[in-house]
Amino acid sequence: MDVCFVIKQRLQELGLEQRDLATAAEVTESYISQLLTGKKLPPDPRRTDIYDKIGKFLKLPSSKLSRLADHQRKEELKRNLGSPKPLFKEVRELILRKCAPGKEDQIRVIFEKQPFGELERLVTQKLLDVVKRVAKDELANETWLHSVARLSRRSYEAVRVSILEFLDTDVFNVSVENCVSFLDPLIESWDIDLATFSMEVVLNRRLIPDYAKKFEFVEGEAAQTEEEPGLKEFLRHQSVTGDATEEEIEFLKSLRFRGKHPTPLYYYRELQSLRDPLHFRALVAHTMRKKTKGQSQPAGSVAPMHKYVEVDSIEKQLQLNSRKRALLRWAERRGNPAKKQKGKP
Repeated sequence: MDVCFVIKQRLQELGLEQRDLATAAEVTESYISQLLTGKKLPPDPRRTDIYDKIGKFLKLPSSKLSRLADHQRKEELKRNLGSPKPLFKEVRELILRKCAPGKEDQIRVIFEKQPFGELERLVTQKLLDVVKRVAKDELANETWLHSVARLSRRSYEAVRVSILEFLDTDVFNVSVENCVSFLDPLIESWDIDLATFSMEVVLNRRLIPDYAKKFEFVEGEAAQTEEEPGLKEFLRHQSVTGDATEEEIEFLKSLRFRGKHPTPLYYYRELQSLRDPLHFRALVAHTMRKKTKGQSQPAGSVAPMHKYVEVDSIEKQLQLNSRKRALLRWAERRGNPAKKQKGKP
C-alpha cells in the first residue's frame, strides 16, 4: 500500500474530486493528478507541508501519510542508487560556471574523468541543500509567494508547486528547470578545498541576507554510549545537583576519561570549579559586574564563598591579605631580636 492509493481511496469514500484536494493543499490540479497517477514521486515529508493539509482535508492522520511517503521514497532511492543517472549537461555546465575562478578547470577535469562520481555528487548535493534551505524558508512566507506570482505572471498555487517540486528533488533527479528557477539566480559562486573537502557557498547577497555558507568535514570523537557510574550516582543526589543547570549537566556528561572511572566526589568538585569565577576570569568578571549593579546573583551561579563578590575585588583582597601577613612577620622579627638571633651559632 502506497500513499497515493490511500489518498485516492479516501477521496472516493468522501465523494470528493482531485480539484477539491488541490484547492485544500494550495497546489495545482495537475500536480495532484501527477502525484496520484504515480508520474511524480511523493514529496519528502521533512520538506513539505502538503501532508498536513491533505490529512486535515481528508480527515486522515498526517503522520500515516508521511510514513507511507517516506517508505515509498526510500524504495525509489534504492533503485536509483543501483543505476544512477548522470546530470543533465546544462546542470553540470551551470555548476562548473559558478565555481570559483582558478578552480573551474581542475574541477572540470575531475567531473569529466569520473562522470557523476563522488565529487560531482557531493558538490551538487551541497548546492541543492543550501538553496533548498532558502526556498523552504520562503515557502512559509505568503507575502513573498504572492509577490513572486505577480512578477512571474503565475498563480499562487503554481508558485507553491514549483517550490514543492524543487524541495523534493535530489542529486539524482535535479532538472534544468530547477537550475533556471533556483540554482542560477540564488548561487553566486562556490569553492572547495580538495584536500579537506571543506566547501564554501556564496549566495546572491541582494536576495539573501545571510549569503555566505561554509561546510567542513572534521574528525570527531565517537559519542560515549553510557554515562560514567560515578556521574550517575552523583546525579541521584538532588541535595547537591538540584540547582544544576542543563548546560552544567551536559558539560559533566561530555567529560571523557581513558582507563579511569571518577567518583561522585570528582563530579561535585568539577561542578564547583565550573561555577568558581576565579577559574573564568575574563568571561565571569564581566558577567558578574553586570549583574551586581542593584541585584543579587542567582543562587547556585557561583561557589558559596564567592557569592555577591566581584572577581577583581577578590584578587585585590587576596593581595592585601598577603601584604598584611608579610608586614606582621616583619614587625615580629623587628620587635623580638632575641628570637631573630636564636638560630645563629
